[in-house]
Amino acid sequence: TEYMWDGKQKAVTFSYDDGVCQDRRLVDMFNYYHVKATFNLNSGMQTYASHYDFGNVRVHHMNAEGLKELYKGHEIAAHTLTHHLTKLDKDTVYNEVYLDKQNLERMFDCQITGMAYPYGTYNDEVVQILKKCKIQYARSVESSGAFKLQKNLLIFKPTCHHADENIWELLEKFLKEKSEEKQLFYIWGHSYEFDVNNNWKRMEKILDRLAGHNNIFYGTNREVLLPC
Repeated sequence: TEYMWDGKQKAVTFSYDDGVCQDRRLVDMFNYYHVKATFNLNSGMQTYASHYDFGNVRVHHMNAEGLKELYKGHEIAAHTLTHHLTKLDKDTVYNEVYLDKQNLERMFDCQITGMAYPYGTYNDEVVQILKKCKIQYARSVESSGAFKLQKNLLIFKPTCHHADENIWELLEKFLKEKSEEKQLFYIWGHSYEFDVNNNWKRMEKILDRLAGHNNIFYGTNREVLLPC
């Protein structure tokens, strides 16, 4: 792992769920700031006809066509076929993970190694099924509020959600951190939340503060979590 992160001690990564239309604006922002993210998709719902309402915002998934170009330079990870998991019988859980992974590998012509748990829910049985499906890391939604690397990548806790009230303190702490150990700042969310809460400026401010440091490695989840 010495060569991980191009020999740098600090890394930053982002993780966004559901493959919704607002990802287009978010990808543009990430590309502008030269940071990388992982996008977790439900291949069984990847159609504009699949939508739901949050307050006065109607959120649409995107159609599959053109997504390979849109997400170029970022990582695609599984999020299950239809955004369900723990309440299902184990064969159906396997089906949800295995088929999503297969569909995404075909759609994006790449190997899928990661996943985000829908609603952040998992149990021991689910974790075992992920291993069977050759998923190597999976993100929950529980904030760690920390930067330390975690041993169990199949129940990986992000540092925080982009709306976390402590994010500004965490940001400054991370940038000042002089630890000998590797430090990872991992932010997650859903891009539609910026429309629902009318706070795209918040993300711009986060990126403006975090990006462009020459002592930080900016990578996808896979690049920061899995040694090459």
